[in-house]
Amino acid sequence: MSTSEIDASVQAELNRLRESIDNIDAAVVHMLAERFKATQQVGRLKADHKLPPADPARETRQIARLRQLAQSANLDPAFAEKLLNFIIAEVIRHHERIADEAENGGGDQPTDRPRT
Repeated sequence: MSTSEIDASVQAELNRLRESIDNIDAAVVHMLAERFKATQQVGRLKADHKLPPADPARETRQIARLRQLAQSANLDPAFAEKLLNFIIAEVIRHHERIADEAENGGGDQPTDRPRT
């Protein structure tokens, strides 16, 4: 069935739902950007005080917390855990870069990693 064959009311509802999805996607991107701004500050603080980039105990607590939030929101906790593990890995990568830059005299050197 092609798009031109869909009933107009069904197409209108489909468009409405997709617009809602697009708005949610935009909000998710903006929230992730804010989260990474905060984790960049954490990374600088850790580098300044020579703390390790990763905090396995906190990561474990965060995963348990997110799984519980997901369950209460009727979202698959395993999916939520996978998403958080992906985010945590990226945060640790950023923290390692920040620590490396701090150790090697600041962030003025070019890097092949994006700054977020």
